[in-house]
Amino acid sequence: MKTAEEFVAYLDSVVSTRFTDDYFKYTLPGELNSSSAVSPAWYGYIAAINVLGTPMLFSTAPLSQFFVLGTSGDKNAVDKHHIFPKHYLEQIGYSNDRDRNQIANFTYLDYATNIDISDAPPVDYVGRYRTKLGEEGYKLACAQNALPENFESLEYPEFLAKRRMLMSQIVKKAYEELCK
Repeated sequence: MKTAEEFVAYLDSVVSTRFTDDYFKYTLPGELNSSSAVSPAWYGYIAAINVLGTPMLFSTAPLSQFFVLGTSGDKNAVDKHHIFPKHYLEQIGYSNDRDRNQIANFTYLDYATNIDISDAPPVDYVGRYRTKLGEEGYKLACAQNALPENFESLEYPEFLAKRRMLMSQIVKKAYEELCK
């Protein structure tokens, strides 16, 4: 490549052949089937919710405000949290970290919400946030954070499979926003 235009055309070609409908339907959900703490798929999802200005789960504060360089605040302002808490999963028979620490089982919460939820199973804590946010606010929070409808009543493996698909659609939505 000899010109900037050739380089940009090459990049456009690589991007368009990688990020197809099949990527978002099959490849990315497969990449989200991981417990790796440093997964590019996880970081892509976090980047997507930041692009979309998504509030943290059960909050009105956009997650992006906690990732701005130079912001002040202590290390506990935002926490990575298990949606199906780790100790709860242990109690129902999930003894392996690979199972408990699935990417699709994580979200970011503000410190107070993280403390409030603690180790409670979703079926216990969801009602409090449905009441706090109202039914429409609650449904919006779940949709924005890739949580399946009535996730609290799903079996854990079904929750993970559905959430991976929804996370992939969030990434696709952010990608399409960036392509405009």
